[in-house]
Amino acid sequence: MCSWCWGFSRTLNTLLEHLPEEIEVHRLLGGLAVDTDLPMPAAMQEQIKSNWSRIESTISGVKFNFDFWVKNIPRRSTYPACRAVIAARQQGEEYDVQMTKAIQRAYYQEARNPSDNSTLIELAKELNLSTSDFERDLNSQKVQDTLVNEINLSRALFAESFPTLVLSIGVKNFTIPLDYNNFNSMLDTVNKLLREHNLLV
Repeated sequence: MCSWCWGFSRTLNTLLEHLPEEIEVHRLLGGLAVDTDLPMPAAMQEQIKSNWSRIESTISGVKFNFDFWVKNIPRRSTYPACRAVIAARQQGEEYDVQMTKAIQRAYYQEARNPSDNSTLIELAKELNLSTSDFERDLNSQKVQDTLVNEINLSRALFAESFPTLVLSIGVKNFTIPLDYNNFNSMLDTVNKLLREHNLLV
């Protein structure tokens, strides 16, 4: 439920396709906004809508469905969506990416609210997951513990903004500057770091 992450997704996918095959990619959930049942304050809604407009003008080809703000009661609560990714992942690693994309599609294009468990369960059905397993796992302690561990690891890597790319080489971690429209500068940075550490000829 990070709008910049969604805007970045197409360029990120291109980057991942071009990374040296030696690199292992690990996705981490950063949490963003804790659980709450309170409606999002009007000022925050306006701030996020303004952010959506800025993303549309910054990243080529990205469009948001602003109907979300009239069809839903928004909440500043992204932990449910994070837990949904983990619960889906428990039914197969491939569902990590699939659930992430489904949440983004529902939120940004279909004006559905991924802060609601009912929406997340609907998405699990659409992905042909076992909905009974998904519903059981969604708010389980195991899934919550996994989320907390991933948030803590993200912070240990200094991945405190959304999105963040970190290249880990041995015990060293390097934050890769983002380019939302072109993967080449990020790929050049990765390759330069690998060459400096004698990991790429």
